Amino acid sequence: MSSHPLADGLIAIVKKACPTCELVVPVLEQLARADIPLAVWCQDEPNFPPGLDVYDDRELETSYRFGIQTVPTLLRIDQEREVARLEGWLRTDWQQLSGIDDLGLGLPPQRPGCGSLSVEPGRAERLEARYGDRLKARRIEFGTQEDDHEALFERGWTDGLPVVPPTPERVVRMLAGTDRPSDEVVAQIPPNLAPGTVEKIAINAVMAGCKPEYLPVVLAAVEAACQDAFGLHGLLATTLSHGPVVVVNGPIAGRIEMNSGLNALGQGNRANATIGRALQLVVRNVGGGRPGEVDRACLGSPGKISFCFAENEADSPWESLAVERGFAADVSTVTLFGGEAPRVIVDQLSRTPVSLANSFAACLRTVCHPKLPIVFDTILVVSPEHARVFRDAEWSKAHLRKELIGRLMLPWEELERGAGGIAEGVPESMRQPVIPKFRPKGLLIVHAGGPAGLFSAIIGGWVNGDTGTQPVTVEVRS
Repeated sequence: MSSHPLADGLIAIVKKACPTCELVVPVLEQLARADIPLAVWCQDEPNFPPGLDVYDDRELETSYRFGIQTVPTLLRIDQEREVARLEGWLRTDWQQLSGIDDLGLGLPPQRPGCGSLSVEPGRAERLEARYGDRLKARRIEFGTQEDDHEALFERGWTDGLPVVPPTPERVVRMLAGTDRPSDEVVAQIPPNLAPGTVEKIAINAVMAGCKPEYLPVVLAAVEAACQDAFGLHGLLATTLSHGPVVVVNGPIAGRIEMNSGLNALGQGNRANATIGRALQLVVRNVGGGRPGEVDRACLGSPGKISFCFAENEADSPWESLAVERGFAADVSTVTLFGGEAPRVIVDQLSRTPVSLANSFAACLRTVCHPKLPIVFDTILVVSPEHARVFRDAEWSKAHLRKELIGRLMLPWEELERGAGGIAEGVPESMRQPVIPKFRPKGLLIVHAGGPAGLFSAIIGGWVNGDTGTQPVTVEVRS
């Protein structure tokens, strides 16, 4: 058996387990007797067809490199380049490609081929990992006696929960979720400003438990989080409890079955849980943002493991957060917000928009502290039952926001330091008759939650402005 392929001429890729490959054995023998150089590669039996010069492709490297989908495949090679390809058996095409008019005259005129071994589920990823050029990251081998999960814990690559070991095959499968080059640098990841390539982000998406179709959302979340306006380094280093909150809008949320309804801010949905977790693992494992090191949170929050949800746009009485922020309704986006854990608003009695707005305003005043205005943004998550009150009264989102802002113009005498017997408050240098609780555009409103329950939520923000964080929205690209 030969060990090297033929540079120019005809190449046939076959497998013994394929009936059509068995059928064309006389054709291959006829080609071998002709004046045309021929090399036959067999995927499963090094001596098939018998009597021919056969190259062993049981490792499937040749099939992988030629991108073989079906056997038999007949290739014409000229000057070491493929110039023609046939799949299956079609007598007229094989005659034309070979230039032999009587090729295969005793055979049926046409037969479909079989699937190539190189594209079988699981095997395709192994071949890509072994022979492909998409994986560039340094590979780390564990000892034969090491437990993979414990080894990942011991090396500090988890968030305290088990992660999925990122084998080359799993990373290849994850990279199939995007058309972007694996070596494309999506962002410089704080705090170490390490280059976050598509591949490295995919590795952490594997560890987080993502499906490949989630990867474009993870990439967009990383891109948004690393923009200067978001201030991720500061958000990491703060002693406050805040972390990245990911809000997804647009068609992608439905395609990947994100949760925008029952328990939208909680557990139980794979996409919600793993997309947010993947972002946090990228920051930890690529950027070096680990608790106790750069991450200096005094208390932290469960949201620093993952905080990601989709807006319920289908049933919303209002335009989405993304549309408010300048994107078309049919564009998929992620919005990054530096936020704390959600706090519930309970109002089961208000049936008028005025009463419910009063409840919302009273609760919103407490963001971070009732006596600290301007400094902190917030997301108000309005549930469907509460939203119905505003829908029935024909209050737009802009109207609701205006009413809330009006109720959150706070008098100086309630805010100054010492007022109410509380030392915390606004310094004398900021004195003015009234001070708004939130800066302009600092109150974001989204619609999410289940159909039953007169409860909404507040996600308080971290310090805003040039030295803090600002919401950032980016488009999800495939």
